[in-house]
Amino acid sequence: MKLNSYYSRKLHSLLGVIPLGFFLLEHLYTNFEAYNAGEEGFNEAVQFLQSLPLVPILEIFGIFLPLLYHGVYGLYIAYQARNNVSHHSYARNIMFMLQRVTGVITFVFIIWHLWETRMQVAMGNVGHEELGGVMHELATNPLYFALYCVGIVCAVFHFSNGMWSFLVSWGITVGPRAQRVSSYIWMGVFVIMSILFIMALSAFTNQEFEAMAMAIS
Repeated sequence: MKLNSYYSRKLHSLLGVIPLGFFLLEHLYTNFEAYNAGEEGFNEAVQFLQSLPLVPILEIFGIFLPLLYHGVYGLYIAYQARNNVSHHSYARNIMFMLQRVTGVITFVFIIWHLWETRMQVAMGNVGHEELGGVMHELATNPLYFALYCVGIVCAVFHFSNGMWSFLVSWGITVGPRAQRVSSYIWMGVFVIMSILFIMALSAFTNQEFEAMAMAIS
């Protein structure tokens, strides 16, 4: 049982980096095109992704199934988790707790985000070229904008702090100094990625996305 748990946790950890970590970075790049190049740049980035070969297979095996395993098993870990102040510092225990809390919030947020975007495309309600309009409607709603900001910050924290844990558990950062430096690096990544994601979200409030939103309303 312990052996199975060990490998289950290792798989959970690995999937958080490959492919889900790569997917988060790709998502940042694609959405930031809305800020960097406006409607045209965002649509081009979306179309590029859709032009990749075997897109449905990539989505199923590269995103949805890893996300399902990582999310569901992560909920199980969060339910079983117990902070241990005798083995970890107070700060590490806070990060441990935040990792579990943000994991739950992130999982719910991603399901909501997928429903509002990818699933609407799958059901034929909108086209890929209209996703900018969908995001405009969400971003111009103050409540949804606030919820998206919370979801974004939680997702990026979960990734960044998860990367710190991944490097430790896989024996890459060994020793207190390496782990301390790693914590500074990944908290810096957390701040930068959060800012970039929120800048991208804010870009969807621009008027150039309004026409797309009106076309699907």
